[in-house]
Amino acid sequence: MHADDPRRPLHTTGAVAIVVGIVVGAGIFKTPAMVAGITQDDGWLIAAWLAGALVSLAGALCYAELCAAHPHAGGDYHFLSRAWGKRFAFLYAWSKAMVINTGSIALLAYVFGDYMTRVVDLGAHSSALWAVGIIIALTVANILGLSFAARLQTAMVLLLVGGLAAVVVAGFAAPAAELTSRPAPTWFASTPPAGMLGLAMVFVLLTFGGWNEVAYLSAEVHGGARAVARVLIISLSLITALYLLANLALLHGLGLSRLAASRAAGAEVLGLHFGAWGERLLGVLVGLGALTSIHSTMIVGARGNYALGRDWAPLRRLGRWPAGRGAPVNAHVVQAAISLALVVFGTFQADGFAAMVEFTAPVFWAFLFMVGLAVFRLRRRQPGIERPFRVPLYPLTPIVFCAACAWLAWSSVAYAASQAAVHVSLLVMLAGLVVLGGLLLHERFARHA
Repeated sequence: MHADDPRRPLHTTGAVAIVVGIVVGAGIFKTPAMVAGITQDDGWLIAAWLAGALVSLAGALCYAELCAAHPHAGGDYHFLSRAWGKRFAFLYAWSKAMVINTGSIALLAYVFGDYMTRVVDLGAHSSALWAVGIIIALTVANILGLSFAARLQTAMVLLLVGGLAAVVVAGFAAPAAELTSRPAPTWFASTPPAGMLGLAMVFVLLTFGGWNEVAYLSAEVHGGARAVARVLIISLSLITALYLLANLALLHGLGLSRLAASRAAGAEVLGLHFGAWGERLLGVLVGLGALTSIHSTMIVGARGNYALGRDWAPLRRLGRWPAGRGAPVNAHVVQAAISLALVVFGTFQADGFAAMVEFTAPVFWAFLFMVGLAVFRLRRRQPGIERPFRVPLYPLTPIVFCAACAWLAWSSVAYAASQAAVHVSLLVMLAGLVVLGGLLLHERFARHA
């Protein structure tokens, strides 16, 4: 094995913990109330979460085939490169490196900083200082190696899942007075308009988002190609069970109308059963959820930067994986530097920073749609390649996934347009095209030197 290649130190438990840590974060404490307000029906609320799980599973099965046939630390960047060429893949890697991953790290670090400021206030820029500190600390943890990072992630995810379990227990143990003082549940009593159901699915799928990042670990999971499929299926099964239990518990504890009106449904439920200290516990859970998501995003984001460095000579420093290290050190350092720059930028232009991160969603879903199409393209172009895992119900499963991605890309563009923020995505991609042009010129001059 090349000295700059990753080893396979990651077992199923650690990989599952990383995926669950990426997906299950602060979102599950916020989106159930939004989806309840949109659907206005107990039955459609649960149906939306089930539909989100099925769409995510369809995508996971597509990724499982790609990971099994083409395991690589570059993840979906590598799939896009094989299917559509490395120039196209570069634009995806650029958007992830500059905004999608690093922006998510910075925003989540701010969430963590907001919580920690309530514990220890560091002054006028306390949240930003906490954000900077946690980015540096978790980057160091990752540089120590994936085995160490996975153990840390497993511990944090177990705490987070324990906290969600407390919300579930509190919801199902709601006082009898609470249950008798509100209307009976309405299961499919009315059907929301198709547009409203679509909006509900946007929030649901955003809350399920992140499972695809396991692709970046496909070359490091112990057990080979089929192990990635196992990791994805176990992860999504656990996440779906947690999400359904959380929503059923919130419905049971608060009722539909109170859930829809709540800004902190989890805190209310914990308050019903555990009192004021239970509500404070939710703050800890939100902070912990942000922490696990930051850590997981760092793990997979650095591996995307590593793959970029392996493909482009001017960026070769990113593609170094030191012998004896369980992590691409340079890729982690660059990722941390961009994230820290975004934190500083966000300190002075919070609205612009939030828009830059949130409204790159059209780019993300458009590229994910192309990953789905890669399943068809690579089967046609490389019919003889070994595929230890194949998508069940082909071609129906990838068609469902591609259709969902295309619809989410369109919905994201429509939402960004309503906020006059489409230009943010366009500027990011334009900058990527400029950099790509520079890299191609460098390659041309290098060939003729």
